Amino acid sequence: MTATTAHPETDRRDTVAVFGGLLLAMFISALDQTITATALPTIAGDLGQLTELSWVVTVYVLAAAATTPVWGKLSDQFGRRGLLRAAIGTFLVGSALSGLAANIGELIAFRAVQGIGAGGVMTLAMATVGDIVSPRERGRYQGYIQSVFVLASVAGPLLGGVFVDHVSWRWVFYVNVPIGLAALVLLRRQPVVAARGATRIDFVGAGLLAAAVTSTMLVTVWGGDRYAWNSPQLLGLIALAGVLLAAFVRQERRAADPMLPLHLLRDRSFAVVGVGAFLATLSLFAAIVFLPLFFQLVTGATATTSGLLIIPMLLTSTLSTVASGRIMARTGRYKIFPVIGFAIMCLGLALLSTVDGSRAHAIAYLAVFGLGFGLVTQVLIVAIQNAVDRRELGTATASVNLFRAVGGSLGVAVYGAVFAAGLRHWLPRHLGGQAPAGVDAHGIQTSPEHIQALPVAVQHGIAASVADALHTVFLVAAPIAAVGFLVVLFLPERPLRGPGK
Repeated sequence: MTATTAHPETDRRDTVAVFGGLLLAMFISALDQTITATALPTIAGDLGQLTELSWVVTVYVLAAAATTPVWGKLSDQFGRRGLLRAAIGTFLVGSALSGLAANIGELIAFRAVQGIGAGGVMTLAMATVGDIVSPRERGRYQGYIQSVFVLASVAGPLLGGVFVDHVSWRWVFYVNVPIGLAALVLLRRQPVVAARGATRIDFVGAGLLAAAVTSTMLVTVWGGDRYAWNSPQLLGLIALAGVLLAAFVRQERRAADPMLPLHLLRDRSFAVVGVGAFLATLSLFAAIVFLPLFFQLVTGATATTSGLLIIPMLLTSTLSTVASGRIMARTGRYKIFPVIGFAIMCLGLALLSTVDGSRAHAIAYLAVFGLGFGLVTQVLIVAIQNAVDRRELGTATASVNLFRAVGGSLGVAVYGAVFAAGLRHWLPRHLGGQAPAGVDAHGIQTSPEHIQALPVAVQHGIAASVADALHTVFLVAAPIAAVGFLVVLFLPERPLRGPGK
C-alpha cells in the first residue's frame, strides 16, 4: 500500500471526523459486550436451547481474542485504513446475521463472525488514534475514549432491556448496523499511513497464536465451571495451550516476518505495559462482575438499579482519565499516573473488602477504585504507542489488548472460584442447615427474585453469606493491584513524541 506521508497530521476538521468515526467503532464493539446480557434469557426461550446459551457469549469472546493479534500485525504490514473497514464490515455482517438467526446453532456461528470483526475493530481503532494524533497530544483525547466505554457500559443493559421488552431481541444485534455505517462514513477521511508491506505473511505463526490464545481462554472460561481444575479435560487443555505456545515461539524465531516479533517481548516498556494492562483488567473484574451481585443479593437492588449503581465508578474513571490526559499533554510526563492509579485501585479494593450491607459505602469505595483505574489503562496505551516504532504500532496495540482480554477472562474464573469457595464456607453457617431449594452448601442456584420471596431470616442469611464471600474476593484482588503498582514502577518514561515526530 502506498502512502502520502509517513505520519500524516490531518487538518482539524479531518481529525475530528475520523476521531468521531473511531469513537463510533469503539462504541459498537464495547456495546456488544454488555447489551446481550439482558437478552439472553429471551433468546433461550425463543430459540429453545438453554444448554448451549453460554456459547453465544463464549464464542464471541474467543473469536475476538484469537484474531486480535492477527488484525494488528496485518495492519502494520498493509496499513490500517482498509483493514479497519474490513473489520467493521465483518462485525456488521455478523451482527445482521445474528439478528436473523433461526436457531441456536446459527446464532453461535454468526456470533463467531461478529467476534472476528470485533477483534479488529477495537485494536485498529486504537492504533488509528496513534496514526492521526501524536503521543504528546493524545492525552487530550483520552477522556472521549473513556467516555465511550462509560456510555456503552450504561447504555448496553438498558438498551437490551428496552429492545427485549418493546421490540425484539433481534434488535440487540441490528442496532450495530446503522451505528457502524455512520462510522464508515466518517472514516472516509481517514488518512493513508505508510505501511511496511509484507515480505511473507506468517500464516503458521498466526494459526499457532490463534490456537494458543483460544486454548488459554477456554481454560479460564471452563475452569471451575464446566470442568474441575484438576479434571483430565482441563489439565489436557492446559497442556495443549503450553505446547501450542512453545510451538508459536519456535515458529516466531524462524519466521522472516513473525506475527509477533519476539524483540517486542524483550522491550521493557512493552513487557511492563503488557503485564500492567493484564493486572489492571484482572483487578477491574473483581469490581464490575461482583458489585452488581452485592447490590442485588445484599442490598436488595433490582438488576437495572445494580447496573446504574456502577455509574459512579465509570464517572470517576472518566474524570481521572481526562485530568491525566490534560496533564500529559502539557508536561509530556506519564509514568506517575499508572503508579498512583494502581495504588488507589488497591486502596479501593481494600475498602470494598470491609463493606457489609451499606450501599452508600460500596458506591463510595467503588468510586475510589474507578478514580485509580482511570489513571492506568489509557495511559499505558499511550506509553506503548510512544515507545514502539510506528511500523509496529498495530502489533503492539493488539498485544496489549490481548493481555487485557486474558486478564478479564482469568479474572472471572479466579474470582468466581474464590466466591464459590466462600459461599460453601459461609452458607451453612449463616443458614444453620435450614437452606431452601436452590440454596445449599454448594452455592446459590436460583434467581434474586426467587430469593426475595423466601422467609426474611433466610434472605438475611444469604445476604450475610454473599457479603462475607465477597470480602474474600476483594481481599484477593487488592494484592493483585499492589503487584501492578510494583510492576509499573519499572516503566521507562520516554519523552512523548510531538506532532510530526
